[in-house]
Amino acid sequence: MNKPGEIRLLALGLIRDGERIFVSEGYDPVKQDTFYRALGGGVEFGETSRLALEREFQEEIQADLTNIYYLGCIENLFIFNGRQGHEIIQLYQCDFADPKFYQLESLVFSESETHKHLALWIEISRFKSGELRLVPEVFFEYL
Repeated sequence: MNKPGEIRLLALGLIRDGERIFVSEGYDPVKQDTFYRALGGGVEFGETSRLALEREFQEEIQADLTNIYYLGCIENLFIFNGRQGHEIIQLYQCDFADPKFYQLESLVFSESETHKHLALWIEISRFKSGELRLVPEVFFEYL
């Protein structure tokens, strides 16, 4: 999570397999709300967003990416854990290089010692119906 008043630059990868997408699960304790987001993470100083995307997938789930294609830039203003957040997202469409990732039900990965996350395949229809929440909502324009 970013410091108050800070704008975060993120690189996220939208990985689609037929009618499902690969996302990580998040939870807002204040809203008591579960949400889902494409995987990826922060861009470091001196690093391109594409390199950050590849590094984040490698660090988080030890996955190499292929067919990386830039989709666009999204500005996201939101409230998380009772605090205002502001992100600039460089969004990429990509595929897993290793086909084993398409066979997975889910996997647990660590962002840090204390933060464990679940990544999983979810049917796009479950987001479109409103059953599950995909953030930011503008992602629907890319599905």
